Amino acid sequence: MKRLLIRPGAIGDVIVSLPALEAFAGESAEIWVPHALVPLIRFGSRVRAISATGLDLLEVAGSPGVLAGLGRFDEILSWYGGNREQFRAAVSGLPFRFFDALPRDPREHATDFYLRQAGLPAGATPRIPITAAAAGFIAIHPFSGSARKNWPLERYRELAAALPGEVRFTAGPEETLAEAHRFADLGSLAGWLASASLYIGNDSGITHLAAALGVPTIAIFQASDPEVWAPRGRRVAVIRPPEADVRRVLAAAERMLAPPGLASR
Repeated sequence: MKRLLIRPGAIGDVIVSLPALEAFAGESAEIWVPHALVPLIRFGSRVRAISATGLDLLEVAGSPGVLAGLGRFDEILSWYGGNREQFRAAVSGLPFRFFDALPRDPREHATDFYLRQAGLPAGATPRIPITAAAAGFIAIHPFSGSARKNWPLERYRELAAALPGEVRFTAGPEETLAEAHRFADLGSLAGWLASASLYIGNDSGITHLAAALGVPTIAIFQASDPEVWAPRGRRVAVIRPPEADVRRVLAAAERMLAPPGLASR
């Protein structure tokens, strides 16, 4: 059976759904995701950027070539277009199964929401199998997709000055931070993050990426609900208001950086 998975969304949205997507995909499914996410998908038979498929043309021009391409598949699982009547009409003759793209229950973690769509039990952790030699630095990404989610930059600077060891900031192409390390794509960023001894950041896609890479991660939540959106990982600490002050974040960092035998004391 030829199966296609179409998963749009922001970086974090896609990462929290990875366990379900991998279960749906098996070894042979083709996967379409946003262009930036392509380097992070390490399962399925082929990964394509949604923007390169012409999928967005179906609602404006019909695009027989796109429909013919979709017709190659026996089953299409889509988190794309389910709420758009025109899109559903355009693909009505094709074997689409639409899924809700975002969780609605504030008591259910997003990863478990997607696992339930796949008929799987709750509790899995998103994993991205990218490894790198340890470089011993602490990575900080002090931004996110919304200013409401951001711990103040001056707090990050104060924290960086107090942390033991080397601190390296990172930022995206449109984020202003002179000393930041920047990368051409998420694959390059992931390789750099995988070499860090600790990552600290806001509720953001990059924080989910660090946790999925297995890097010890401190996620500072300001606005969104960590019960739904906290990153999962081998070693993840979530700090939320009113706990988000420099002293508490520093204490969490020191615990995570301590040797395993000392961290539990």
